[in-house]
Amino acid sequence: MGETIQLKAADGFSLSAYVAGPANATKGVVVVQEIFGVNHHIRDVADRFAALGYAVVAPAVFDRAQKGVELGYTQDDVGKGRDIRMKLSDPDVMKDIEAAAGHLGGKKLGIVGYCFGGTVAWWGATRTSRFAAASCWYGGGIPGTKTETPHCPVQMHFGEQDASIPMTDVDAVRAAQPKAEVYVYKGAQHGFGCDERASFSKPDYELAQKRTVELFAKNLG
Repeated sequence: MGETIQLKAADGFSLSAYVAGPANATKGVVVVQEIFGVNHHIRDVADRFAALGYAVVAPAVFDRAQKGVELGYTQDDVGKGRDIRMKLSDPDVMKDIEAAAGHLGGKKLGIVGYCFGGTVAWWGATRTSRFAAASCWYGGGIPGTKTETPHCPVQMHFGEQDASIPMTDVDAVRAAQPKAEVYVYKGAQHGFGCDERASFSKPDYELAQKRTVELFAKNLG
């Protein structure tokens, strides 16, 4: 449905990105990857938003550490993904998010991210003014940056049984961000929104996706 293009960040770095959606789209979405790269699942996520009429860009933010990363979901893949993520600087990640937003021109934009990307989606709300709405799915880095100030409406989606994000952290996020919509999905684990992972929960994914789509519809027009 989509294609892979090259983006240029403000510092001149060239990274790849998967793009999809109608040429005449009036609104856009930046989709931020998990630690597994812009793999089949992330391209599928982008295609789902494209099917709703959005112009979509999924930037390969791992390109600065290693080009062409596409991992699966084994424990070995998790280790590889974490290692690559640790080679990235957060400011460089945000340069690449800005490049993705820039590709979408003057459209009203939303940002959605998953796992590592859920944290980056939060930073998209707090560290840039590019986005009109942000939906952050199980971002493990959100609790550590919970006091940052968002510039747009924010949703957060957490699994109650997420082994890497305890409910005490979610409660702290909720207390720090009373205006954010913070949802907890009972019994759900980390990665509940990915249908290629063992932790996938279809009803929880569908509810979180419905809420995300409604957030974008309300704020992007």
